[in-house]
Amino acid sequence: MHYVPRAPASNDWIVLCDPNGHGPNISFQARYRRGWRRSWLHLDLYTDCQEEEVRRLLTIGAKEYPWRYPQNADYVVLQDPDGNLFCIVQKSPVS
Repeated sequence: MHYVPRAPASNDWIVLCDPNGHGPNISFQARYRRGWRRSWLHLDLYTDCQEEEVRRLLTIGAKEYPWRYPQNADYVVLQDPDGNLFCIVQKSPVS
């Protein structure tokens, strides 16, 4: 697959990325059992315009999910019509 770790694994998480920056990131979290009412699969969707994208998704059927966000969170947790959680992540500006 040629993906490489974006950073060292921590807190049971690892994020793999395309070293050429062309493909999506793929994140893995260690799980020992399925969370109650949660899917094994969770998507993090990256955007340059998070607020606009969240608004758009809410108009087509997504719902806000009551999440306890850490300070300065760069993501918003939404729920699709089937109850699957996913995140809309604000891309960091390229330096």
